[in-house]
Amino acid sequence: MTVCIYSSQHPLIIYSGSHCSIVAKDYLDNHFLNWEKQLFLTKERKFKSALGRMTSIGTNITEIIIPHMKGNLRLKPEFVVLEDAHIQGFLLGTNYQRMYGIDIYIKESLNEFKEGLFSANLTSKHKLSLLKILRKNRSAFAIGEEPLAKIGGHDIELYLDVEKPYPPMLRRPPYEASLEARKEIEKHINELLEIDVIRKIGHNELV
Repeated sequence: MTVCIYSSQHPLIIYSGSHCSIVAKDYLDNHFLNWEKQLFLTKERKFKSALGRMTSIGTNITEIIIPHMKGNLRLKPEFVVLEDAHIQGFLLGTNYQRMYGIDIYIKESLNEFKEGLFSANLTSKHKLSLLKILRKNRSAFAIGEEPLAKIGGHDIELYLDVEKPYPPMLRRPPYEASLEARKEIEKHINELLEIDVIRKIGHNELV
């Protein structure tokens, strides 16, 4: 979305994958003069992304105005300034989403009604009511924001027997899966990675 900051328009990303709000130093350098005067130096923190590690240099409190037909929303989030980030705009994390009640899940879930396993006998009103109940009690489910390991009562214990004699399933000769099967396996592995059931390890890590 586009928001107003110091009488100019800038992109704002509402992102549930970040626990704090962030902005790139390069973006501030390119769009705001003397922004360093409003920089609050803090203890250096390390962040990770798909592109590598990023280092914080402080925080910046920025007033943003989110336009809305029923009245503009004025916020003053504290953005962590990252030196190595490549974000074109401001990113609002889950900390301020919870604080101000900004919810992007209801709209996303409504778009999934067509694929959801809801009874055909339910009206749209009933579906919306059910969705709100599920959203309110989301901590009871294993979703991307609440991995299995963080939810009480969902603990599981796996035991892999690799000692001889091998179990029957391990004795079967290997075979090359079909292209469609490999796609489904890769999709399932990515889903498990997203909810922290499994994780990738480096070549020098012990399993």
